[in-house]
Amino acid sequence: MSGSNQSVISEFLLLGLPIQQEHQNLFYVLFLAMYLITVLGNLIIIVLIILDSHLHTPMYLFLSNLSFSDLCFSSVTVPKLLQIMNSQVPSIPYAACLTQMYFFLFFGDLESFLLVAMAYDRYVAICFPLHYTSIMSPKLCLSLVVLSWVLTTFHALLHTLLMARLSFCADNVIPHFFCDMSALLKLSCSDTHVNELVIFVMGGLILVIPFLLITLSYAGIVSSILKVPSARGIRKAFSTCGSHLSVVSLFYGTLIGLYLVPSADNSPVKETVMAMMYTVVTPMLNPFIYSLRNRDIKGALRRVVHKKKIASP
Repeated sequence: MSGSNQSVISEFLLLGLPIQQEHQNLFYVLFLAMYLITVLGNLIIIVLIILDSHLHTPMYLFLSNLSFSDLCFSSVTVPKLLQIMNSQVPSIPYAACLTQMYFFLFFGDLESFLLVAMAYDRYVAICFPLHYTSIMSPKLCLSLVVLSWVLTTFHALLHTLLMARLSFCADNVIPHFFCDMSALLKLSCSDTHVNELVIFVMGGLILVIPFLLITLSYAGIVSSILKVPSARGIRKAFSTCGSHLSVVSLFYGTLIGLYLVPSADNSPVKETVMAMMYTVVTPMLNPFIYSLRNRDIKGALRRVVHKKKIASP
């Protein structure tokens, strides 16, 4: 970040959501409730996976990381949104804005990679059950998780450094509830072509390819199940795959629509609504879709509660 950047723009003003004043309190309670559900649901999953040895499997290793990513992803933006809804001057310092952008990208990318790993794990489990243990070895699973964390670190850092080199000369009002890349690029008085090119190219690698891999994995699962038709199995498969793919489509669809479509095509209101889908709604839904409906998680919850009752005097 150059010295001129600091002298011209020291903070940004976040406008928050386009909500009428008389509805502010209602939406504040709604978003607070959604955030608390997100935190509680994902924390329960993480704690259960740590405490119950039956859940120390590849699938739940990925799931625990996904829950942690969801919890942090939502926490990067929602608390600031709640503060904005209560604040007369919803400002955020320049450095804090870039920090928020970095962690937003980091946990968003991490979720993308983890969803791919989980889809591949389910594909191997259903299509190659006899070879599952040898294919999904502890070494491979740990490598996939570590690789996800490393790649997301460098990708988020790349965009943050490219943003830090830009100048912001006059307008510091962001028509959003967090420091979004596309919103910041519109405020910059520097040449943003490099940033936009990197967003488009890296977005294809981080978003489009994972989405295609997930789709192919679930297509393989459905194809494998249909080869040995069973009414109950088909219902269960389409129920599971359908619910998973609906959340995946919501997550990737809104991200691809925002970052791979030229920013001039999206209005601030449209961008804000789309951002709400993947920052607030998806992290809240994932615990229900991936685990709280899961028989293993329910069994782990019963075992942990039972141990607590036995341990208590």
